[in-house]
Amino acid sequence: MNDLREFRSAAERQEAQFGALRTLLRHAQEKAPGWRARFGGIDPDALDGPAALARLPLLRKSELTAMQEAAPPFAGLTLRPLGGEGGFSHVFVSPGPIFEPGTVEVDGWRFARALRAAGFGAGDLVLNGFAYHLTPAGAMLDAGLREVGAAILPGGTGNTDIQAALSAQLAPVGFVGTPDFLKAILDKGREGGLEIHSFRRALVTGGALFPSLRQFYADRGIRCRQCYGTADLGLVAYESDALEGMIADEDVIIEIVRPGTGDAVPAGEVGEVVVTVLSPDYPLFRFATGDLSAMLRGPSPCGRTAPRICGWMGRADQSAKVRGLFVHPSQVAALAKRFPEVARIRAVISRTGERDDFMLLCGCSE
Repeated sequence: MNDLREFRSAAERQEAQFGALRTLLRHAQEKAPGWRARFGGIDPDALDGPAALARLPLLRKSELTAMQEAAPPFAGLTLRPLGGEGGFSHVFVSPGPIFEPGTVEVDGWRFARALRAAGFGAGDLVLNGFAYHLTPAGAMLDAGLREVGAAILPGGTGNTDIQAALSAQLAPVGFVGTPDFLKAILDKGREGGLEIHSFRRALVTGGALFPSLRQFYADRGIRCRQCYGTADLGLVAYESDALEGMIADEDVIIEIVRPGTGDAVPAGEVGEVVVTVLSPDYPLFRFATGDLSAMLRGPSPCGRTAPRICGWMGRADQSAKVRGLFVHPSQVAALAKRFPEVARIRAVISRTGERDDFMLLCGCSE
């Protein structure tokens, strides 16, 4: 069942979201020392619309990492304690490292919305191909699937031969994971002579869904939709059957700004995606993702009225995503420093058969 908020007017949405933003910022100033230090001098009542939101500075991943190093694990930005009754039950780790709080009992990352739009529902058996170890992606989709009433086969990453065998035996109808992993499972099954014909729908994220790969799935009767989210933010936007851009989640405010600034760009112009999450537990205000996209004009033909973005259009920095995980230039440089004989190093990312390949080219000193 869809959330009726998905079909409200733009004026109703803005009034509700900015009312929630003002309340949340006031609460954060009172309860979260990290936010109090950052926004202590800002009057929440002044945040009355998108233009006023620009009064808040951007928060970048590099800055969040430094803040967490100074005040581990969450830099004083959370509104719930860690552990105990009513507290966060998990600490997740993303490359950086960046630590994310989580509670797996409820769909706090809001992925149920994207799953419903992709056709998932009660009684579906779904193979979850995201990692359950350290990173939060597996838990994020797990919580969303339980919210829509699906049963979950927690496959995780890798072990494609085992996952192919289980898919042939248990016949899951759904898949969630990175865009190319389901193809890898299907290819492994074909190589082993397994009959895997049960999959009917997939929700993918963590990388680009190229048109050729979407067509590969369609040719096999698999309705593949994609969504956009991050470990820090949870769900940001998702596709509907209209397949015209990605629709913003109802609990986020998306801005598209000129890279390197906090200045909004006109609709249709490519810029950096900046997201404010209206979470009562772990709010993030004007989080700069480093991803590029553009805002589309008008509502989706499916009837949902939230703002739409074009989807992922590249990076505003030199980071890259490989098989669902970010690789940062600083990580490559840190690796090179471990080997004094390496004088030059370059990371090369390519695609082979709809799958990401990653290679390090090293030049040694004489």
